[in-house]
Amino acid sequence: MRLAALVILAALCACSERAPASERTYLDPAERQSGAAFLQPETQALQADNFANPGFLWVDQGRALFNTAPAQSRACSACHGDDGVELKGAAAHYPAMDQSSGDLVNLEGRINLCRTRHQGLDPLDYESGDLLSLTAFVASLSRGAPISVDVTGAAADWYERGEDYFFTRRGQFNLSCNQCHNDNWGKQLRGDTISQGHGTAFPGYRLEWQTLGSLQRRLRDCDTGVRAEPLDYGAEDYVAVELYLAKRAEGLALEAPGVRR
Repeated sequence: MRLAALVILAALCACSERAPASERTYLDPAERQSGAAFLQPETQALQADNFANPGFLWVDQGRALFNTAPAQSRACSACHGDDGVELKGAAAHYPAMDQSSGDLVNLEGRINLCRTRHQGLDPLDYESGDLLSLTAFVASLSRGAPISVDVTGAAADWYERGEDYFFTRRGQFNLSCNQCHNDNWGKQLRGDTISQGHGTAFPGYRLEWQTLGSLQRRLRDCDTGVRAEPLDYGAEDYVAVELYLAKRAEGLALEAPGVRR
């Protein structure tokens, strides 16, 4: 028992080991591949079929919410056009800096800022049906658009913060994101093929979840998988990781709502 406790303690003590820049290995941009490339053909077909893809149930609900004015307020479409016509392509450029607050916001954060600033409404909770639906709908307007985010100026520090998180070992398994998704992508882990870890499908439908979920839910799953304590939804570090992942996936098409294992 004492030996086992010491082993666990040693693992916990190593959970914040950050790889120095000189020791980091990066994904070759010429080898970038969507996570869909690592799926079984049946799952690829499910994502590609807009009628069969279960994520479009949330897209349809999001469209209805977008075009309907809440009580004592106005609809999203009053500013952004019917069915979000003026937002086509916008989701491919998130996360992005919010000029008013100076904070980095992801797509969920932007939707909530619109609610509080322009509609006089309360923000929606992460993973709530309404926020997932609105995010899925807005993201679907950019489906197929190449991902391109700005990491200059004030965003540079956020990008560096997200990169540090990606390369930091954590949890009792003492593993970092890059050890799977940079160093060992394409290899087998039990019955699965390790992907490159791009967030292009999110919000997406995971067969494991049997529901739609945000990219932050997936990040929390990864942290739990290495036996680290997951961060709270909306945590700044997770938003920073989203920015890093978006830049890392630059040029790949946004697939949301995607389908994953």
